[in-house]
Amino acid sequence: MEEMFSIFVSMVPVTLAQSLILSFAVLAVMIPFRILAFADLTAEGAYPLGGAACAVAMLAGIPAYLAVLIAFAVGTLAGLATAFIHLKFRIHTLLAGILVTTMLYSINLRLLGRPNVPLFRETKLFDYVSFGPQTANLSRIVLVGVLVVLVLIALSYWFRTERGIAMRAVGDNPDMAEAQGNNVNRAIYLGVGTASGFAAFCGSLMVQSQSFVDVNMGLGLLINALAALMIGETILGRRSIGRQLAAPFLGSIIYYQLISLCLAAGLAPSDLKIATGAFVLLMLGLPILRKQGRGERLAADKVRE
Repeated sequence: MEEMFSIFVSMVPVTLAQSLILSFAVLAVMIPFRILAFADLTAEGAYPLGGAACAVAMLAGIPAYLAVLIAFAVGTLAGLATAFIHLKFRIHTLLAGILVTTMLYSINLRLLGRPNVPLFRETKLFDYVSFGPQTANLSRIVLVGVLVVLVLIALSYWFRTERGIAMRAVGDNPDMAEAQGNNVNRAIYLGVGTASGFAAFCGSLMVQSQSFVDVNMGLGLLINALAALMIGETILGRRSIGRQLAAPFLGSIIYYQLISLCLAAGLAPSDLKIATGAFVLLMLGLPILRKQGRGERLAADKVRE
């Protein structure tokens, strides 16, 4: 037990840095899913797209801080493509996302020229915030932590503006929102595009963190993001927009610490998918079990009366 705890503690800085980066991917899943009621799979393709675009830009001599903005832009285009396919051709959101993600795989290969590309010599974004040669994880935690706070503040402000409230209204009831004069299509384009932009932004940060890019780096991203989102929502709830926005970030941190704990306990990396699936089932099932428990207690109280 002591050895397991020691291993877990030693992994905390690494997993904390990684979870903060991947929290942007969880946010990318949450925005269309919860805000717009738009089931979207584009994040799984936009994530490696952002990494590939960032890598190509850095190899071309573009500074790292501009490379992540380029990644966000191309990711936004991927999301806009998904929204266009859905709105223009009336294709289901899931199928539209699958089509775009499938095509992005070939695009990523074209961008990179080969399945994976190293970035060991290029100056990364994290090199600008250095606390010493042995504090790489601290640099990642501080820099990404600042980005998380800025994004939370910006989105919290946006969703309280007139257009932000209109976007939330589209997700709640698109027919009613349209009847009140809101542009439903514009809200979908904006929401899905921005979400995919965050997924690509996440991919660009991860590429710079691990110093290489791989076209298959997005495999399994959605299930991990969904697990993290469910954990965050179970803890914080969804009663306010602030809690809804904070849930992806808190859930990501807790989820990856749980994964770290599983590894420290001796679980094989190949079995992590089972653990992830169990986490998702647990988080989805807890609210239902709680409601059933309350219902049974109320029924028992009535019988006693």
